[in-house]
Amino acid sequence: MELQALPSRIGQVRRIVSAQLRYWHMDPLIDRASLGVTELLSNVHRHAQPDKTCTVEIELVLDRLKVSVHDHDPRLPVVADAGPLATCGRGLAMVAAMSESWGALPDGQSGKVVWFTLPAPSAAPLTVWDRRPRLTAVEPAERLFAEPALVDHTAEEHRGAPVPVRSAVPG
Repeated sequence: MELQALPSRIGQVRRIVSAQLRYWHMDPLIDRASLGVTELLSNVHRHAQPDKTCTVEIELVLDRLKVSVHDHDPRLPVVADAGPLATCGRGLAMVAAMSESWGALPDGQSGKVVWFTLPAPSAAPLTVWDRRPRLTAVEPAERLFAEPALVDHTAEEHRGAPVPVRSAVPG
Protein backbone atom coordinates (compact mmCIF):
# COMPACT_ATOMS: atom_id res chain seq x y z
CA MET A 1 0.00 0.00 0.00
CA GLU A 2 1.27 3.47 -0.82
CA LEU A 3 0.83 6.26 1.72
CA GLN A 4 2.16 9.45 3.25
CA ALA A 5 4.09 8.59 6.43
CA LEU A 6 2.09 10.87 8.70
CA PRO A 7 1.34 9.97 12.34
CA SER A 8 -2.37 9.33 11.65
CA ARG A 9 -1.56 7.05 8.70
CA ILE A 10 1.03 5.10 10.71
CA GLY A 11 -1.69 3.99 13.13
CA GLN A 12 -3.90 2.94 10.21
CA VAL A 13 -1.10 0.86 8.68
CA ARG A 14 -0.45 -0.79 12.04
CA ARG A 15 -4.14 -1.82 12.20
CA ILE A 16 -4.05 -3.11 8.61
CA VAL A 17 -0.94 -5.21 9.34
CA SER A 18 -2.60 -6.60 12.48
CA ALA A 19 -5.77 -7.48 10.56
CA GLN A 20 -3.79 -9.22 7.80
CA LEU A 21 -1.82 -11.28 10.32
CA ARG A 22 -5.07 -12.29 12.05
CA TYR A 23 -6.47 -13.33 8.67
CA TRP A 24 -3.35 -15.45 8.07
CA HIS A 25 -3.74 -16.94 11.61
CA MET A 26 -0.39 -15.48 12.68
CA ASP A 27 -1.57 -13.75 15.84
CA PRO A 28 1.74 -14.38 17.70
CA LEU A 29 3.50 -12.03 15.23
CA ILE A 30 1.11 -9.09 15.55
CA ASP A 31 2.93 -7.20 18.32
CA ARG A 32 6.40 -7.48 16.78
CA ALA A 33 5.24 -6.76 13.23
CA SER A 34 3.24 -3.74 14.43
CA LEU A 35 6.20 -2.40 16.39
CA GLY A 36 8.55 -2.90 13.44
CA VAL A 37 6.31 -1.26 10.84
CA THR A 38 5.64 1.64 13.25
CA GLU A 39 9.38 2.25 13.69
CA LEU A 40 10.12 2.07 9.97
CA LEU A 41 7.28 4.43 9.10
CA SER A 42 8.28 6.80 11.90
CA ASN A 43 11.76 6.96 10.37
CA VAL A 44 10.26 7.88 7.00
CA HIS A 45 8.16 10.57 8.68
CA ARG A 46 11.14 11.94 10.58
CA HIS A 47 14.00 11.61 8.08
CA ALA A 48 12.89 10.93 4.47
CA GLN A 49 13.40 13.58 1.82
CA PRO A 50 12.24 14.91 -0.64
CA ASP A 51 8.79 13.67 0.44
CA LYS A 52 7.11 11.35 2.94
CA THR A 53 5.55 9.06 0.33
CA CYS A 54 6.34 5.41 0.92
CA THR A 55 5.08 1.93 0.16
CA VAL A 56 4.58 -0.80 2.75
CA GLU A 57 4.69 -4.45 1.70
CA ILE A 58 3.97 -7.44 3.87
CA GLU A 59 4.56 -10.90 2.48
CA LEU A 60 4.73 -14.44 3.69
CA VAL A 61 7.62 -16.26 2.03
CA LEU A 62 8.01 -19.91 3.02
CA ASP A 63 8.30 -19.79 6.81
CA ARG A 64 9.14 -16.07 7.12
CA LEU A 65 7.06 -12.92 7.34
CA LYS A 66 8.79 -10.03 5.57
CA VAL A 67 7.74 -6.42 6.11
CA SER A 68 9.29 -3.82 3.78
CA VAL A 69 9.03 -0.04 3.59
CA HIS A 70 10.12 1.67 0.35
CA ASP A 71 10.69 5.44 0.30
CA HIS A 72 12.20 8.01 -2.09
CA ASP A 73 15.20 9.01 0.04
CA PRO A 74 18.41 7.32 -1.18
CA ARG A 75 20.20 7.76 2.17
CA LEU A 76 20.48 4.44 3.98
CA PRO A 77 19.57 4.43 7.69
CA VAL A 78 22.21 4.10 10.39
CA VAL A 79 21.63 2.47 13.77
CA ALA A 80 22.22 5.24 16.30
CA ASP A 81 24.02 4.76 19.57
CA ALA A 82 21.45 6.56 21.70
CA GLY A 83 22.56 7.57 25.16
CA PRO A 84 20.57 6.57 28.26
CA LEU A 85 18.78 9.94 28.42
CA ALA A 86 18.06 10.27 24.68
CA THR A 87 14.39 10.56 23.75
CA CYS A 88 14.82 9.14 20.24
CA GLY A 89 17.28 7.20 18.13
CA ARG A 90 16.46 3.65 19.25
CA GLY A 91 14.01 2.65 16.51
CA LEU A 92 16.33 0.61 14.29
CA ALA A 93 17.99 -0.95 17.34
CA MET A 94 14.53 -2.13 18.45
CA VAL A 95 13.79 -3.48 14.98
CA ALA A 96 17.12 -5.34 15.03
CA ALA A 97 16.42 -6.73 18.52
CA MET A 98 12.88 -7.98 17.88
CA SER A 99 13.33 -9.31 14.33
CA GLU A 100 15.03 -12.37 12.96
CA SER A 101 16.86 -10.23 10.39
CA TRP A 102 16.65 -6.75 8.93
CA GLY A 103 18.40 -4.58 6.40
CA ALA A 104 18.35 -1.62 4.05
CA LEU A 105 19.12 -1.59 0.34
CA PRO A 106 19.17 1.08 -2.37
CA ASP A 107 16.02 0.91 -4.49
CA GLY A 108 16.57 2.25 -7.98
CA GLN A 109 18.14 5.65 -8.64
CA SER A 110 16.47 7.53 -5.82
CA GLY A 111 15.13 5.55 -2.93
CA LYS A 112 15.67 2.66 -0.59
CA VAL A 113 13.89 -0.24 1.00
CA VAL A 114 14.19 -1.04 4.70
CA TRP A 115 12.90 -4.47 5.74
CA PHE A 116 12.73 -6.97 8.56
CA THR A 117 11.73 -10.61 8.85
CA LEU A 118 10.01 -12.62 11.55
CA PRO A 119 9.80 -16.42 11.74
CA ALA A 120 6.29 -17.63 11.03
CA PRO A 121 4.73 -19.65 13.85
CA SER A 122 4.76 -23.39 13.19
CA ALA A 123 1.52 -25.25 12.79
CA ALA A 124 0.00 -26.54 16.00
CA PRO A 125 -0.03 -30.32 16.47
CA LEU A 126 -3.20 -32.04 15.34
CA THR A 127 -5.80 -32.87 17.93
CA VAL A 128 -8.50 -35.53 17.74
CA TRP A 129 -11.03 -33.16 16.16
CA ASP A 130 -8.64 -31.72 13.54
CA ARG A 131 -9.19 -32.94 10.00
CA ARG A 132 -7.13 -32.30 6.89
CA PRO A 133 -8.07 -32.85 3.26
CA ARG A 134 -6.48 -35.97 1.83
CA LEU A 135 -6.84 -37.58 -1.58
CA THR A 136 -8.06 -41.16 -1.36
CA ALA A 137 -8.73 -43.65 -4.12
CA VAL A 138 -12.40 -44.35 -4.69
CA GLU A 139 -13.94 -47.57 -6.05
CA PRO A 140 -14.60 -48.63 -8.75
CA ALA A 141 -11.14 -48.89 -10.24
CA GLU A 142 -12.31 -47.44 -13.59
CA ARG A 143 -12.32 -43.93 -12.09
CA LEU A 144 -9.41 -41.88 -13.33
CA PHE A 145 -9.44 -39.27 -10.58
CA ALA A 146 -9.03 -39.33 -6.83
CA GLU A 147 -11.85 -37.99 -4.72
CA PRO A 148 -11.01 -35.61 -1.85
CA ALA A 149 -12.16 -36.73 1.56
CA LEU A 150 -11.54 -35.54 5.11
CA VAL A 151 -9.61 -38.08 7.14
CA ASP A 152 -8.99 -38.06 10.88
CA HIS A 153 -5.20 -38.49 11.03
CA THR A 154 -5.07 -38.98 14.79
CA ALA A 155 -7.26 -42.05 14.72
CA GLU A 156 -6.43 -43.76 11.41
CA GLU A 157 -7.72 -47.11 12.64
CA HIS A 158 -11.26 -45.71 13.13
CA ARG A 159 -11.95 -44.73 9.53
CA GLY A 160 -15.53 -44.17 8.58
CA ALA A 161 -17.10 -43.18 5.30
CA PRO A 162 -15.30 -40.26 3.58
CA VAL A 163 -16.75 -36.85 4.32
CA PRO A 164 -16.96 -34.37 1.40
CA VAL A 165 -14.52 -31.47 1.46
CA ARG A 166 -16.08 -28.06 2.07
CA SER A 167 -14.35 -24.75 1.68
CA ALA A 168 -14.12 -22.48 4.70
CA VAL A 169 -13.85 -19.49 2.37
CA PRO A 170 -17.21 -17.84 1.63
CA GLY A 171 -18.21 -17.48 -1.99
